[in-house]
Amino acid sequence: MTASTAAIAQAVHSSVVHLLGVRHHGPGSARSVVRVLDELQPDVVLVELPADCESTLKWVGHQHLVPPVALLGYVVDQPNRAVFLPFAEFSPEWQAFSWAARHSVPVRAIDLPLAISLADNAGEGAASGELRLVDHPVGDPLAALAAAAGDPDPERWWDDVIEHRGDGAPAFEAIAEAMSAVRGGPEAGSLREARREAHMRQALRRARADGFERIAVVCGAWHVPALSEPLPAATIDTQTLRGLAKVKVGVSWVPWTNRRLAATTGYGAGVRSPGWYAHVFRHPGAPGISRWFVGAARLLRDRGLSASPDHLIAATRTASALATLRLRPRPGLDEVLDAADTVMAGSTGLALIDRELIVGDAIGEVPDDAPQVPLARDLAAQQRRVRLKPSADAQTIELDVRTPNGRARSVLLHRVCALGVPWGSVEEGRGTSGTFRETWALRWEPELTIRVIEQSAHGTTLMTAATHRMLERAADATALADLVQVLESALLADLPAVVQPVVEQVEAQAAHHPDVVQVIDTLGPLARALRYGDVRGTDASSLRRVFDGVVIRVLAGTLMACRSLDEDAAAAMVERLAGVQAALALTDHPARRGEWPAVLTLVAERSDVHGLVQGRATRLLHDGGTWNRAQVGNRVSRALSVGTTSATSASFVEGFVAGSGTVLVHDRELLDVIDSWVCSLAPDAFIAISPLLRRTFGAFEIAERRQLGMLLANQVATAGDGFGVGIDESRAAAGLATVRQMLGVPS
Repeated sequence: MTASTAAIAQAVHSSVVHLLGVRHHGPGSARSVVRVLDELQPDVVLVELPADCESTLKWVGHQHLVPPVALLGYVVDQPNRAVFLPFAEFSPEWQAFSWAARHSVPVRAIDLPLAISLADNAGEGAASGELRLVDHPVGDPLAALAAAAGDPDPERWWDDVIEHRGDGAPAFEAIAEAMSAVRGGPEAGSLREARREAHMRQALRRARADGFERIAVVCGAWHVPALSEPLPAATIDTQTLRGLAKVKVGVSWVPWTNRRLAATTGYGAGVRSPGWYAHVFRHPGAPGISRWFVGAARLLRDRGLSASPDHLIAATRTASALATLRLRPRPGLDEVLDAADTVMAGSTGLALIDRELIVGDAIGEVPDDAPQVPLARDLAAQQRRVRLKPSADAQTIELDVRTPNGRARSVLLHRVCALGVPWGSVEEGRGTSGTFRETWALRWEPELTIRVIEQSAHGTTLMTAATHRMLERAADATALADLVQVLESALLADLPAVVQPVVEQVEAQAAHHPDVVQVIDTLGPLARALRYGDVRGTDASSLRRVFDGVVIRVLAGTLMACRSLDEDAAAAMVERLAGVQAALALTDHPARRGEWPAVLTLVAERSDVHGLVQGRATRLLHDGGTWNRAQVGNRVSRALSVGTTSATSASFVEGFVAGSGTVLVHDRELLDVIDSWVCSLAPDAFIAISPLLRRTFGAFEIAERRQLGMLLANQVATAGDGFGVGIDESRAAAGLATVRQMLGVPS
C-alpha cells in the first residue's frame, strides 16, 4: 500500500457520516435539519440534488433569491425536455443550502445529474414537469408505516410524528430504522433508483477521500438505508453508472409560487397546504395554533367578516378538543380548518382562509444577474425598462398607447404574444387594438420560462426572435385570414421586417382567392392594422393599397355570397356584413358612402336572400344614414306583410333589431309596425315563432326592454277604444295595473 493510498484509507475510516433522512417540503424535517447541523457543525453538507445543479447553489444567500423558487433544468438543444425542482422556505434541502451559506461550509449536490436523467428516453426521466425523486417498489412507504401504526391516513400520521413536532427534536435514527424495515434491505427497486443511489454513494466516497471528517447528508428518507454502512464495493457502483447516455443541459433559478407548490405533487412529496406548512415551520407547537387563528381573524376582519377575541379563544379550544377526540397528539390542519369552519368562518370565510392562509400567495424572487439564456435576459431587461414586472398573480393593466411608456408596454406585450409566450391577452370592452387604449389581463406562470427557452432558437433578443417566428407563421399559413392575423400581430408588435413581405403575400392571395367569404373576413383585421398606423404612429402606408383591393373584391362578391344560405350560414353572414361596415367606418373609406350602401340595398331587396340577412342589411342602411325613416319603415312593412311567411318575417325582425332595440325606442312608427305584426299572428304561427322572438328581444339591454314595455303599455292605456268589445273593464284594469307594476310603470 502506497503512502497516498494509506492516507485516503485513513481519511475514509476517520470520517463520520450523519444521514439526515427527510421528507421533501417537510417543515418539521427542515427544523430538525437546522438543529442537527447546528449541533454537528459539519465541514461539508451533501444534499440530494442533481450534481449538475451544484454551481447554482452559490446564489443561495443572495438577498434577491427568495423562496419559493425552483431550479429549472433543460436540454439545451430541446428546451421542451425540462424539469423543475421547487424549494420553499420549509424545504429541508433549502434550509441545508442556507445553513451552509451562512456558515461558509461547502455544499455538494450528490444525486444523478440531469444530463443523465434527461437523456433517458425510456420514460424514466422526468420531462416538462417536476422531477420525480423516488420510485417506491413497495408502493407508498408512508402508507406502510402508517398502517403498521394503526393509522389509515399516511399524510396525517407523518405530520403527527414528524412535521408537526413542536420541539423540533430530530428523529433521524428512528426514520432510518423505519425505512430499513420498509425496504427490507439496501437494494433499490428500479434501475433508475439503483443508478441514483450508486451516484450518491460515489459522491459520499469522494467527500471522504477529500478529507472531510464530519459529513452531513440530507436526503430523502427512502435513500437512507442505501447510504448506510457498510457500503457496497465501489466497483459495483462504478459498473452501474458506466456507459450512461448524457445530454447537454442548462440550469437556472426561476421564481415559484405557493399556488404552484399546491397544484402539483412532484419532487418527492406534494404540498397541498404550503401556506400552512410555512406557518408550522415558523411557529411550531401549540403557540403556533393560537397564532394561526389570530392571522385568520385578521384576514376575515380585513375582508369585512366577523371575527372577535371570543372567536379566537373558542376556535383554539375547539381545535385542541378535536385533536383529543381524534387521538392526535396535537391539532393538525384538519382540526384547525374544522374549528375555523365551526366557530369563525362559514363557507365564505373558509374559502378565503384556504386561498390566503392554507395555500398562500407567496411568490419567489430571483436575482436579475442569475444565469439565464440570452433571450430570457433580454426579455427581463425590457420588462424592467417599461416597469412591467411579471407576476404569478392575475393582474389587469390599462395602457394609453399615445404615451411613450404605454406604447412601449403595448409593443412588449404584443411581441411576447408574437413569440408564442401567453403572458397576457387583450380584453374586449374598454379598449381594442384599434384604439388608443388597451386593457390587458396578465399572469406569468413558471412554465412560461420554459416557453421562452424553447423560443430562444429563433433569436437572442425578443425583437429578432419574434420576427423570425412571425415569418415562419406567415410561410406556413394556408388560409388568408391566418395570414392577415400574422400581419396584424406584426404591426401591433412593431416588427417592420415582417410587415412588408406579409403585405405582399396578402395582396397576392386576396386578389385571386376563390372564396369571397374568406376575403370578407380579412377586412376587419386589415382595417384595425390601418387604424393602428394612424393612432400609434406606425408606418402602415403599404397596407392602404392592399385594403383598397380587398374592398373591391368584397363589393363585387358580397351579393353572391349572401344568396341561398341556410340558417347557420345566414347567421355568420350577418356578422360579416356588420364587420364590413365597421371596417369601412374605422378607416373612413369612400366606399362606405357610395358603393357599399348600393350593395346593401341589393341584399335587402333580393328575394333569394335569407330573411335574417335582409333584416341586417336594412338595419345597416338605417344606421349608416343611407335610408331615411320612411324607406326603412316601408321595407319593414313589406317584410311583415300578409304575403310573407311568419318564419321569414321573424327572421327579418331578428336580423333588423338583433343585439340592440335602440332603433325601436327612437322610431315609434317602426315599433308600431312590428307590434301590429305580432298582434296579427294566428295562434299557431305565434307559438311557432315565439322562441325566435324571445331570443331576439331577450338580447336587448334591460333599459331598452323596460323603455319598450313602457311605450307599449302607455299605448294601450291611451287607446281610444278601451279594451275592446265584451271585455270586463274593471278586471282588465286590475290586470293592467299588475303588468304596470311588473314593468315599473307608474299608475
